[in-house]
Amino acid sequence: MTLPYRLAAQSPELVQVLDLIRASFAYMDGIIAPPSSMHHLTVESLARTAEEAEVWAIGVPPVACVVFTPKRDALYIGKLAVAPLHRKSGLARDLIALAETRAHALGYDTLELQVRVELTSNQATFIRLGFVESGRTAHPGYTRPTSITYRKTINRLKSI
Repeated sequence: MTLPYRLAAQSPELVQVLDLIRASFAYMDGIIAPPSSMHHLTVESLARTAEEAEVWAIGVPPVACVVFTPKRDALYIGKLAVAPLHRKSGLARDLIALAETRAHALGYDTLELQVRVELTSNQATFIRLGFVESGRTAHPGYTRPTSITYRKTINRLKSI
């Protein structure tokens, strides 16, 4: 497998990353409420994200991807996707390791992500990767929690 690479706003691979996210998140339809924000993603919005944050991929064509967004006190991990045929191969773990490296480079000691409450297997994966629940939130219009926030403190002395 190839090493992770960062996509620029004009990268032609953004089309494939969008397809990857849609294919990887499709199973959530009918399971999570409200529906995934991936339904609102476009190549143009991914290009803006690549300008304002970081979009990374593994493979040519991409078989795994992730978005890193600097927040006030943490590097936020979003849209982590692994192609169904490549799951259980360590790619998510590789992207979390990359997140730790990027967080270190950007001066953060914390990673943050959110997982929908219905996606218990995703929750278990992130817990195995060292994340700890730090809160629950509800999407607008919902009175029950719809997402769980997870955080992971990283060792800033780690050299990669």
